[in-house]
Amino acid sequence: MAGFLRRRAVRPASTAAAAVPETKAARGSHWIVLLVSAALEAVWALALHEAHGFSVLAPSLVFLVAFPLSMAGLGYAMRGIAISVAYAVWTGLGAAITVSAAMLLGSEAPSVLKLLFLAGIIGCVIGLKFVGDGGRPADPGGDPGDPAAPRPIG
Repeated sequence: MAGFLRRRAVRPASTAAAAVPETKAARGSHWIVLLVSAALEAVWALALHEAHGFSVLAPSLVFLVAFPLSMAGLGYAMRGIAISVAYAVWTGLGAAITVSAAMLLGSEAPSVLKLLFLAGIIGCVIGLKFVGDGGRPADPGGDPGDPAAPRPIG
């Protein structure tokens, strides 16, 4: 317990590492886990609806299993995929799958506009996959106007 309460050393803002954003290298496993996590998001959302305030046992149990697995998968995916892309893909696909499943199961009526907007979400998610973080390495110089940015010696 004492280790938990012990304060961690804080690096001064003047170090170069503080000014450099993290560069991530996404592998195929990050994307696969992210897609599975998005599907699990739809599973827990639908289970939560069917649980009726946790008063129905089976969907409540499905929710209690799918929710942490979805979050753990998102967390793993963020190790290799930028948060801006990973979270947008996770929520976008999760929402698209949830709405699609609700329409297929008959709890929501399909419409041309819903289908059009779902296609838009999926198109945007595909675009984010290909754009990612642009593959640009982090700028080691930071912001030149930042007083904490590293300065050349000499």
